[in-house]
Amino acid sequence: MDTGPAAPSRLRVVWAAIVALVFCAPDAWAQQKSVLLLHGTRADARISVLVDVELPRMLDRGLGQRVTHSSTYLELARTNDPRYRSAAADFVRLKYQGRRFDLVIALHQSVLEFLADGTDRLFPGTPVIFFSDTPRAQRLPNSTGIVAEPDLASTISLTAKLQPSINRVYVVTGADPADKVFESRARAQLRVFEPRLEITYLSGLPTHELMKRLSTLPDHSVIYYILVNGDGMGGSFHPLEYLQDIARVANVPIYSWVDSAMGEGIVGGSLKSQEKQLEALAELAVKVLRGEAADSIPLTSPNLQVDQVDWRQLRRWRISESRVPAGTLVRFKDPSVWERYKVYLLAALVLVLAQTTLVIGLLVQSARRRQAEEQVRGSQAKLQKSYDRIRKLGGRLLEAQEAERARLARELHDDISQQLALLATDLELMRQTPAADRSPLAAQAWVRTQSIARSVHDLAYRLYPATLRLIGLIPALQALQREMERSVLVMNFVHTNVPETLAPEVTLCVFRVVQEALQNALKYSSAREVSVFLKGMTDRLQVTITDDGVGFEVGAAMGKGLGLVSMGERVEALNGTFEVHSAPGAGTRLVFSVPLPASARAAAAG
Repeated sequence: MDTGPAAPSRLRVVWAAIVALVFCAPDAWAQQKSVLLLHGTRADARISVLVDVELPRMLDRGLGQRVTHSSTYLELARTNDPRYRSAAADFVRLKYQGRRFDLVIALHQSVLEFLADGTDRLFPGTPVIFFSDTPRAQRLPNSTGIVAEPDLASTISLTAKLQPSINRVYVVTGADPADKVFESRARAQLRVFEPRLEITYLSGLPTHELMKRLSTLPDHSVIYYILVNGDGMGGSFHPLEYLQDIARVANVPIYSWVDSAMGEGIVGGSLKSQEKQLEALAELAVKVLRGEAADSIPLTSPNLQVDQVDWRQLRRWRISESRVPAGTLVRFKDPSVWERYKVYLLAALVLVLAQTTLVIGLLVQSARRRQAEEQVRGSQAKLQKSYDRIRKLGGRLLEAQEAERARLARELHDDISQQLALLATDLELMRQTPAADRSPLAAQAWVRTQSIARSVHDLAYRLYPATLRLIGLIPALQALQREMERSVLVMNFVHTNVPETLAPEVTLCVFRVVQEALQNALKYSSAREVSVFLKGMTDRLQVTITDDGVGFEVGAAMGKGLGLVSMGERVEALNGTFEVHSAPGAGTRLVFSVPLPASARAAAAG
């Protein structure tokens, strides 16, 4: 033992190392981040769908860990009614009462204004990332974001290059509040083209009247579709579905300003890229989730425009592809037959020229192939017989294994356990003798004997649980569930329509597979929770076992361990099916089913 002056110094070094390990390894101690996505648009809007699918993936990749997210669709962009906003605030407050988020992402200017009215009451202290399409965006405390006003004018510039002869532009907008906002933007931005183009605004018209006008527009005209959520008759529409209706009746080309309209009948335009918008939002969100103060990150105004054209629409309206400016993205291009198949056509020509010299050789090869196929079929039949023998042998081996386990269990329980019980009784009598004659080792031996007896009893239970034969499958699995409660593993057990009486081989198979799966989850998966679900069907019993462990590569595991193989053999021996689904980091899901005898089927149906 070191008692010199160097001992305290060494102790300080050890403590310093422990502190460094704890505080300098944030990845090991990091908690899962939680993000709330607040949409100002409806749930079926293309941007809403894209956000819910892609933005969480971008955050996961940026942080290198899983991010939980929640979404709420406020549809604030379509109304300015203060009563609706008040009700929306009450809804959000009640929905997320008691929830804490690491970040709130406001995906529309209307949501930013909504938060400005009560962000401290809704999400106190939570940083906010926002996207706004207006320069007047008000920055909230503890927030940062992207301000990118839609560029409606660049589409007209691209249109003039594709169709130099146009002299009229018909701008289509709707009657909803959001539609009117975009109409105002269009009037402001397109005014610069009016000296050389006649711009007509078809705003808020009844749908039937609008469709009639768009089907009879004069030559050298184009349609510029901005946004229609509602028409002049009070009808409500999905903007992209409305665009599809316009494309079916329009007699001139259609252009737009956002890439969600691509593929819906437009020629193209200088389109706002929603993917670039999400990438910019994700970049800011990752910075904040990694600990940067939102207030310290300046607002950004990235260029989200991408010039795009639909090759199919170019052909439909006979617009020369040579007029497409360099750098413009050409989508949906269908190559010509020669471009697509020229390699195959040349190869076919060579084959035709060589065919006459290969006919005899092909006939000989055909005869040999038939002979080889017959040999292969014979080999396949032999392999099938071998497989059937191996399968039956596996079933018999499992039956012998179970019989041996039962025999060992009886020996342990009826012989060793009884002897240990007698020894415990003798030691108890010794313990009750007067203190002067009692050795301290007697009490210790008694306690140790009880521990040995319990261990032997547990071993006998694991080898062959008596409850399985006496009280049936469900009580046996419930006992297994209680046994799991003594470990760190939580077992959730649910069953439905399971017959009370099952064939012994079915009972034993299901119990052993569940037992093996639990042991694997406990030993190898580092799982904290396992769910077991038994479902009785018309002709079979299906079992689903899922855990939240680390997962594994199924193909590699099948070749290394006996656990999965033995489980599969048990099920296949009863003509059942066995499937394992897993991947690293994604937990494990095991599904198997075994057929029920006729009596059990009747019980399940009843």
